[in-house]
Amino acid sequence: MSRIKSTGKTAGGTPKQARGSRFVAGMIAGLLVLGAPAAALADTLADALAGAYNNSGLLEQNRALLRAADEDVGVALSALRPIIGWSADVTYSDSDARSSLTGIRSTDDTSGSLGLSADILLFDGGRSRMGVDIAKESVLATRQALIGVEQNILLQAVQAFMDVRSNTEIVALRRNNVRVITQELRAAQDRFEVGEVTRTDVALAEARLAGANALLAQAEGDLAEARAFYRFAVGRDANALAVPPALPARPASLAAAQAAAMRSHPDILRAQHEVTVSDLRVLIAKSAAIPQVRLQSRYGLTESLDSSDYNRGGSIGIGVTGPIYQGGRNSALERQAINRGTAARSALFETTQRIAQNVSTAFARVDVARAAIEASDRQIRAARTAFEGVREEATLGARTTLDVLNAEQELLDAQANRITAASNQYVASYALLASMGQLTAQNLRLQVQIYDPSSYYNQVQSAPSSISRQGRQLDQVLKSLGRE
Repeated sequence: MSRIKSTGKTAGGTPKQARGSRFVAGMIAGLLVLGAPAAALADTLADALAGAYNNSGLLEQNRALLRAADEDVGVALSALRPIIGWSADVTYSDSDARSSLTGIRSTDDTSGSLGLSADILLFDGGRSRMGVDIAKESVLATRQALIGVEQNILLQAVQAFMDVRSNTEIVALRRNNVRVITQELRAAQDRFEVGEVTRTDVALAEARLAGANALLAQAEGDLAEARAFYRFAVGRDANALAVPPALPARPASLAAAQAAAMRSHPDILRAQHEVTVSDLRVLIAKSAAIPQVRLQSRYGLTESLDSSDYNRGGSIGIGVTGPIYQGGRNSALERQAINRGTAARSALFETTQRIAQNVSTAFARVDVARAAIEASDRQIRAARTAFEGVREEATLGARTTLDVLNAEQELLDAQANRITAASNQYVASYALLASMGQLTAQNLRLQVQIYDPSSYYNQVQSAPSSISRQGRQLDQVLKSLGRE
């Protein structure tokens, strides 16, 4: 309560009326403090999400891994193309020979040679072609893994944004509580001086003030942690944060949410591509005994540097190779591929079940958060009514200082619960989007340059050489990526 003047009268009425009016003024001032940040709008939730998308090192890491997977397609494709090579050497030879007819004879010679070779695969049972298909499926799986990372990054940004907002509001609430209890302590001390209360009432107010200061310190520490996490998640410091927008639309039913997840969740799509890869590896293992047919050509020139002697010529032919016995290696590889395929299918089933469970949990958490907000609103209304009643009864001497402090604490706790419940509702709503595979920059329509996972792939899928114009352009792309 507000401090009471020892004169017993004020310009506004009786001491008890003055205490009541000042206390109401203190509560109003506290509510104004809570509402003040909303007037100074700064970063929105969309700004935070865009910052996380643009500044995430983890996203950049996984984009680089995707580009590396893109190159695997070119590597696999190269097995279907001609392989052309060259060789050259210069040789000096010196020898002595002894014969009964000619005696000792010394010879020396310097020669040079140049050779060209070309090989091209004609037939291998489709193994090389399936290797290209495996590389393409692996690219698609890696793209889905990148989307999964993107979802985690954006959900982390939502959590960071709401943590800063809720902790800022709780700090303001705690500061207002310290201010109000300080007024209560002063009022108790004044009443003690005139003999209206005992020393116990003053001690209770002092204890409650110490506790309020401790809770304020804890709230300020939580806010500092939330700001540090925001800096990590978003890539910049959190200043004033705007009121979050309307909650994202929720599916009409749990079944609809789960159906959406089965269609679009990146973990499920990635597992499906991995099953395809495992099936192709089984086919490759089974084709290991099929002969390989190659067209081979050679051309060489050897010339003496000490004379006009030379030798040149070439050849072209078809070579066929195939295994006869390899100690059981091919059979073991085939069984291994089959078992890995079984494991991939089991992983797909487990992923599907896990995603369905995650959707159920996220769906329920949205309902729980909404119910918690409604309950907190009712609790606040009841606690405020009780507090006002206890406060008035205290002015009449029917309630003690402890009663007033307890009623004020009940109202404070209800308000803090409301802040936490509102934060949880936003996080739960966006977690539901993530569980359905829809928490992406594109689906959220963020104002960012959306990373195109197919752009780099389209440039490298044909395996351009470093001396081609496309290869030189790729070098420039990689240099610019390295500078970033």
